[in-house]
Amino acid sequence: MSVEPVDEARVMVHGVEKWKETYKHKEIDIKQLTDIIKAGQRIFIGSGCSEPQSLAAELIKNQHKIADCEIIHFLTIGKNKFRSEHEPSRFRHNALFIGATMRKAVAEGWADYTPIMLSDIPRLFASGRKHIDVAILQVCPPDKFGWVSLGINVDINKAVADAADMVIVQINSKMPRTMGDSFIHMSSIDHWVYCDEALIEAVYKEPDDIAKKIGHHVAKLVENGSTIQMG
Repeated sequence: MSVEPVDEARVMVHGVEKWKETYKHKEIDIKQLTDIIKAGQRIFIGSGCSEPQSLAAELIKNQHKIADCEIIHFLTIGKNKFRSEHEPSRFRHNALFIGATMRKAVAEGWADYTPIMLSDIPRLFASGRKHIDVAILQVCPPDKFGWVSLGINVDINKAVADAADMVIVQINSKMPRTMGDSFIHMSSIDHWVYCDEALIEAVYKEPDDIAKKIGHHVAKLVENGSTIQMG
């Protein structure tokens, strides 16, 4: 991840409406993605509902251009298919959490699974034990000071952004700006594309009879006023 000096006065003068002009030198055409990524690199794709779908789709479509890359997944739930039933994936996949789109892949042995506690993942990247060459994330548009927010999925995305050699983001006006330790400055972003698209929505199916029976039994064990974590 390259970090350049920040001229905050210049950014503030341009204001929110002028951010595209201010950071034009970092903008890329989405078709350049697989020209920037090199063979043998380890790539992290933004997690959960904040998956940068357009960038991920471009990566999959042109995977023949790069060889021996590993993709690190954490709760990949989007519609992008990282494997075709008719052709093996050109990537090696490693899931830190097995989402719906990776479950079959891990079960069939064409994707790896690294069992790890969520709280341990940031240290895994920061220490270099699992080095990330390229982080592909989705963020909201920058404010007048040049700060973008990771929005609905900060989780390990922030740790990846801090540790990766290169950060490529999809800026989406539909991504909400969330507070807390969710911000990255445009000076720390190497490349960006602008693409408005609907965010992934997590939908829970209506529980079947078995799930209802399990819930009935579990409810007897939970005291009033307890905090419940659903995983």
